[in-house]
Amino acid sequence: MESELPTGVGGEPLSGERRFELLVNSVHDYAIYMLDPQGIVTSWNPGVQRFKGYTAAEIIGQHFSRFYTDDDQRAGVPQRALSIASIEGKFEAEGWRVRKDGTRFWAHVIIDPIRDDAGKLIGFAKITRDVTERKQAQEALQQSEARFRLLVQGVVDYAIFMLDATGHVTNWNSGAQRMKGYAAEEIIGEHFSRFYTAEDRAAGIPLQGLRTAEQTGKFETEGWRLRKDGTRFWASVVIDAIRDDNGRLVGFAKVTRDITERKLAQEALEETRAALFQAQKMEAVGQLTGGIAHDFNNLLQAIGGSLEVIERRLMTGHGDIEAYVTAARTSVDRAKTLTQRLLAFSRRQPLQPERTDLKTLVAGLRDLIERSVGEAIRVETRLAPELWPIWADANQVEAALLNLAINARDAMPHGGQLTIQGVNIHLDATAAASETGVRPGDYTLLEVADTGTGMPPDVLDRAFEPFFTTKPLGQGTGLGLSQIYGFARQSGGYVRIDSEVGHGTSVKLYLPRSHEAETLASAPVKAPDQPQQPAPGTVLVVEDEPIVRMLLVEALREQGATVWEAEDGNEALAILNSPVGIDLLVTDVGLPGITGQRVAETARSLRPDLKIIFLTGYTCNAVLDKELLAPHTRLLSKPIAIDQFLAQVNAMLRTG
Repeated sequence: MESELPTGVGGEPLSGERRFELLVNSVHDYAIYMLDPQGIVTSWNPGVQRFKGYTAAEIIGQHFSRFYTDDDQRAGVPQRALSIASIEGKFEAEGWRVRKDGTRFWAHVIIDPIRDDAGKLIGFAKITRDVTERKQAQEALQQSEARFRLLVQGVVDYAIFMLDATGHVTNWNSGAQRMKGYAAEEIIGEHFSRFYTAEDRAAGIPLQGLRTAEQTGKFETEGWRLRKDGTRFWASVVIDAIRDDNGRLVGFAKVTRDITERKLAQEALEETRAALFQAQKMEAVGQLTGGIAHDFNNLLQAIGGSLEVIERRLMTGHGDIEAYVTAARTSVDRAKTLTQRLLAFSRRQPLQPERTDLKTLVAGLRDLIERSVGEAIRVETRLAPELWPIWADANQVEAALLNLAINARDAMPHGGQLTIQGVNIHLDATAAASETGVRPGDYTLLEVADTGTGMPPDVLDRAFEPFFTTKPLGQGTGLGLSQIYGFARQSGGYVRIDSEVGHGTSVKLYLPRSHEAETLASAPVKAPDQPQQPAPGTVLVVEDEPIVRMLLVEALREQGATVWEAEDGNEALAILNSPVGIDLLVTDVGLPGITGQRVAETARSLRPDLKIIFLTGYTCNAVLDKELLAPHTRLLSKPIAIDQFLAQVNAMLRTG
């Protein structure tokens, strides 16, 4: 079926020219008109009238240059446009045009030459579109980008730059140049890993950061970074992944801030806090001095008196000495226990939370507490049978208990009762909400209560303030309770004080329950029930205390060992460098000059399979690098029974 053609008046079909005229005149979003070869307007559609404000009667016969700005007319832009169109077959451009009312609009213009069948130029077809809104949007975007560039470049306290998808720098702001020392032309195109330390690069840290940002959208960390001159600074770093509209990774935005001053301030604060904690411990130890001196004098009296009786009876050959030997050994054991508790309490070491059994801790500390409070105060412990372990620094718990005991003693000048109680407690959401920052859960409540004078309300309100004390000048720093408060908070718990004048004081420490699995401590060296056959071997004993060295050497020789002895590190190294065969090195850790640890390190470099026993008068975990306690190495604490010492020597000589 034939298609139906448009018809005119009377139903006559429209000609092709008429149909084209109707098409052009129906277009309102484009100005479509014709020019003669000289640029005179010869046709005008409604779109032109809407854009430019002229009716057909006003503009047909006028030169099209009147739509151009004065500057463009003086520059010959209209004539050049027609020339290009006639020569190249088309002219296309954008620029400002002028309406009848003198206002401007941004126009997209196309001029095509019109030629007859013979190729003669007979005019031009001109199509114009008002793209002012697009132009304004582009300019706004350009201005925004320019302002953003100015903003980024104006930031001098942050290094802000971009990386491509492989980590190479693609731009660089002034803050990055100031912080890292590189100019843009020095660093653009380089891989960002050059800002990292050699250790971090070897560990793959830079690429780990990019991969994390790619997978999660963001990577944030702190660490040491390098400047151009090789110096280090502590940096806060954020890396964000940048993706296009299709979600494809195109690069990364990286923001770095130099926070070295903040880190140094934090480290200084930690050092100050550690120093305060150490000062509190030493103050507590100072409070113990009188009681400890009294106990040690009693122990020395028992040991010395026993030795005198033994000596007299050995000289006369009359009387049994077994009871006095037992008395001396018992006194030595008590002195050893007391010394180890003092060393463990007063040593300086990094504070580290761990699974701590309060029942064991309180039992081990009871002797020190009783000595610190004196005979006029009765100490009672009430610990729940199934008391939960806590997650806290055991050394800090000891310090807290001893400080509270000393405070209680001072509050009971005429004697009284000190009660240490431990119970399990669960804090629900309501109970936990009463203390800021405390989470609901399981806690162990450790309470220290006294029957002393108590505190008035104004003192109770200030009890946790640093340096606040009611004690006379020189008898307290005022840091005890504030240190306990800080320790409890750092451990995830809290502390409360209940006190009333004339009715005593109760300090309650709520410490979080530990859910860590219990780790079994290694069993101490124990002498065998039945004497074992001595193991053959050659032993080098290095000990600067002559009497101790004599006792160890004689004991080893009595059981048939070949023994070399040295009083310091230099003598020991001379023997170790000689061809003498040595099966076991026994050395004191605290030698003058070259330490026992240095002797052992040198011995191991000379004789890699050498077995070593360290002896120390300090706490075992405070004197040696853990790396040195390798296989075939043991650490024994003085004083140690000769039988136990020989048992350990024989056990090591038999192995390997």
